[in-house]
Amino acid sequence: MTDTTIEPGRRRGRVLVWLLLAPFALWALLRLTGVLDEVWPWVPLVAFTPYVAIGAVVALLLSLLSRRWTPIVVAGVTAVALTAVALPRAFANAAPPARGRELRVLAANLMVGQADTAGLMALVRQLKPDILTLQELTPEARQRLDDAGLRELMPYAVDRSREGASGSGIYAASPLTEQPLITNGVFNQARAATNGLEIVSVHPCAPKLARRAACWSAGLRALPRAGGPLRILAGDFNATLDHGPVRDLLASGYQDAGEVTGQGFTATWPQDGHVPGVVIDHVLADRRIAVRSYSVHPLRGTDHRPVFAELTLP
Repeated sequence: MTDTTIEPGRRRGRVLVWLLLAPFALWALLRLTGVLDEVWPWVPLVAFTPYVAIGAVVALLLSLLSRRWTPIVVAGVTAVALTAVALPRAFANAAPPARGRELRVLAANLMVGQADTAGLMALVRQLKPDILTLQELTPEARQRLDDAGLRELMPYAVDRSREGASGSGIYAASPLTEQPLITNGVFNQARAATNGLEIVSVHPCAPKLARRAACWSAGLRALPRAGGPLRILAGDFNATLDHGPVRDLLASGYQDAGEVTGQGFTATWPQDGHVPGVVIDHVLADRRIAVRSYSVHPLRGTDHRPVFAELTLP
């Protein structure tokens, strides 16, 4: 075989290596710089960063076969960058030395009020939450829950139910004082205070289409930053820890209950499995609050899995 026949084969090999590496390198660049954090379609795509991190490691292993230092270095830097972003979610962090009262928080998206009432009531009885935040709470779903005895278990409520997907609510075992509603377009994010603690039932609009990206971003940006009074943000964020607005919330002084307990990869949406699962439902707690446990639960009739956290206040 002559050198003239070998050289085209080598060129094709180099091209294939770079075609393999380029998407992962571009993904890492966009994720780390945040230049497209609120631009569609990057907004829904970046939710799958943990899966891309796995692909980047595979690409690194394949690049080693090329025996060329430049693609190997690029693949290595890309794999390390994406792994460093995602992997900490699998490892528990030490809790702060909080010794105040215990608080149990449950959050559930009812999928336009269609979630199974009996199933949710079973979760409430099993987990005994002090705070329950509901998203996509319709007047009909609220009435079904009341009829099933929710107000007997959690007699205090902030009811911002609405027809469609924009309603929300907060139920509690202790008295609640309603705070100014967080609104963005037609979406209501209920807000309440109890015993010096502020609770928000989080639900910005879903960024399914380009025209919804601004609504999604504004809904997340409207959430209160950490600092001052203790706050807990619980619900359907329609965003993962790879989204810029959520990273900004964490940087302000919140912690994600799933991440700090090493369960940051436990998918909450969708339950039907039509696409790879992502973590868009969260309990974010002020860093002064200790996260003792976290769990994700099934619930029939909705595409989201409820999330539950046991906390200790400072």
